[in-house]
Amino acid sequence: MAKTVALHTLGCKLNYSETSTLGGEFHRKGFIINEFGSKSDVFVLNTCSVTDNADKECRQIIRSVLNQNPDTYVIVTGCYAQLQPGEIAAIHGVDLVLGTNEKFRLFEYIENFEKKKVSCVFTSPIDDISDFDYAYSSDIDSRTRAFLKIQDGCDYNCSFCTIPLARGGSRSLPIEKVIENAKKLLDAGYKEIVLTGVNTGDYNYRPQINDNFLQFKLIDVLHELDKLNIPRIRISSIEPNLLTDEIIQLVKSSDNFCKHFHIPLQSGDNEILKLMRRRYNAGFYENLMHKLNIEIPNVGIGVDVIVGFPGETDQRFENTLNFLDTLPVSYLHVFSYSERKNTHAVTLPDSVDIAKRKERSKILRELSNKKRFDFYKRNVGKTYDVLFESVKEDGSSFGFTENYIKVRAGQSGEFENKILSAMITGVKSYTHAEAGVLYN
Repeated sequence: MAKTVALHTLGCKLNYSETSTLGGEFHRKGFIINEFGSKSDVFVLNTCSVTDNADKECRQIIRSVLNQNPDTYVIVTGCYAQLQPGEIAAIHGVDLVLGTNEKFRLFEYIENFEKKKVSCVFTSPIDDISDFDYAYSSDIDSRTRAFLKIQDGCDYNCSFCTIPLARGGSRSLPIEKVIENAKKLLDAGYKEIVLTGVNTGDYNYRPQINDNFLQFKLIDVLHELDKLNIPRIRISSIEPNLLTDEIIQLVKSSDNFCKHFHIPLQSGDNEILKLMRRRYNAGFYENLMHKLNIEIPNVGIGVDVIVGFPGETDQRFENTLNFLDTLPVSYLHVFSYSERKNTHAVTLPDSVDIAKRKERSKILRELSNKKRFDFYKRNVGKTYDVLFESVKEDGSSFGFTENYIKVRAGQSGEFENKILSAMITGVKSYTHAEAGVLYN
């Protein structure tokens, strides 16, 4: 009788693409893939460690799974596993902890899937992490949206971030492999491909051919993908200093690229940006936002922002709040600063009280809801292509426009996994807009 496995992902879209690849490997080994939350012979958790809450959620999930089924063989991998393997191994019932280098060689570390009395831990020193393990959504997933990993690791040295410690230095998938994997996803029927990486904009591949070095940057990858006529290509996240005029013009002119960017800001105060070791100031970011709105009308823009960073006084938070309020962006992803071991930020003075961090986070989330609502309202009466992704019990269909407006349409389940032209007809909430599908 075939064994069963359930997989779960915490964190970013890059993690989702990697979990999907792990799931595909289990599938090829003859495992039946169960939904997360159901009992299974094996459970795999791909972790995040961006915040302390992510660490806590990891531990809570492991204990919940084991409470439901104590005989489940538990494997934990991902960033938290690389950074703090001892903490995970100390959780009773965890059988295997795998670091970044070991994640995609999972079956090499398992003799059988019988519960262990002691956790086995396999992690490599971060300086030894140099391989690129490619990942993309596999054929066991839905055919709507796929995540394609093109870059991993990071050479930036932001003072709050543990990602370079968990994933190593920046490295990129060979451009020919990117195209090969994209074609596989297109052939599998996916309508949208999301390009993912730790620092996607830092894609930099140098093949050596006849002793001459060539160099491929992200814009080269985008041009090659544009030739494939993929219905939709979306860039998951890109640093503001790496969003070049060439990329903007390609997205503007192409019918294949989504008119949507997710661009981390982190703070609207220049002194905090310096303490964070970010590579731009608020003025640069503001100019970029206005440029995008001029070049690509109705562009959707998401923004990452961190509140409660050491040294963020009331005035500096007000600077960020006022800055974001005036920016022509669509929504915010808000994070409360979390102390991370082995980062420069934990050595900084003037820590912000936890309660104040939560209060500031709430304020910015309310601002995000307002911005999303206003953005949706400005698009009422406009017509977009919508990729419908899900159907609710009442038969209504939900999907996203190319500029990342979530819409609900009609009382018909026949829209799922189709790209259809629809007009935005109204907005009652920041959660979604109403739309009517246009028929020829």
